[in-house]
Amino acid sequence: MDQQPDSDNSLVISYLWLRTAIGIIGIALPFALALGKILFDGGGLQSSMSAYYYTNTRNVFVGSLCAIGIFLMSYRGYGRKDNIAGKLASVFAIGVAFFPTTPPTIAAPGDKLIGVIHLTCAALLFLTLAYFSLCLFRKTDPTKPPTPQKQRRNLVYALCGYAILASILLIATFKALPSLAPFQEFKPVFWLEALAVVSFGVSWLTKGEAILADEK
Repeated sequence: MDQQPDSDNSLVISYLWLRTAIGIIGIALPFALALGKILFDGGGLQSSMSAYYYTNTRNVFVGSLCAIGIFLMSYRGYGRKDNIAGKLASVFAIGVAFFPTTPPTIAAPGDKLIGVIHLTCAALLFLTLAYFSLCLFRKTDPTKPPTPQKQRRNLVYALCGYAILASILLIATFKALPSLAPFQEFKPVFWLEALAVVSFGVSWLTKGEAILADEK
């Protein structure tokens, strides 16, 4: 019995570390892709984060998504919904990694289908991550009043979740409306994807109590 508190504390620390690790990868990914491409491959920004699959930073893109997928598969929340969401997000992240976006030049009949799978996995991944931020992370123990830090964390989760949803909506708008084609030179899809991914990272970093942790 004397060892139980230490065991529980170690488990809490491991889960906090897991959430923090997911957050760090999410925040770093857009910058690693963009800077890596500029340093090692030259040129400017790609049209989207997924387009970096066809550059020298492919391994960074695939490796980061696989790491996020593995971490999410290992994630255990406070209830069944958390665990299901973690498993689904894991599958979607790995799907984004291994089913690349449609290449600039279609070389095989299956490229378009693979691209559709990629877009579907990406959309579902972002929606699941928004669900984490807006619904699961904001839960509060009903037997205890929320601490001031918890209230601040909930605000961060809400901002991050809505930023992800807004990014998805705007990306769909840019892809659906030909009249917005002149704006493509500014790479709006890349910036919106980067906003969504960084928001996801900040949300998980906050959940790992690297930000706004309760006083011990």
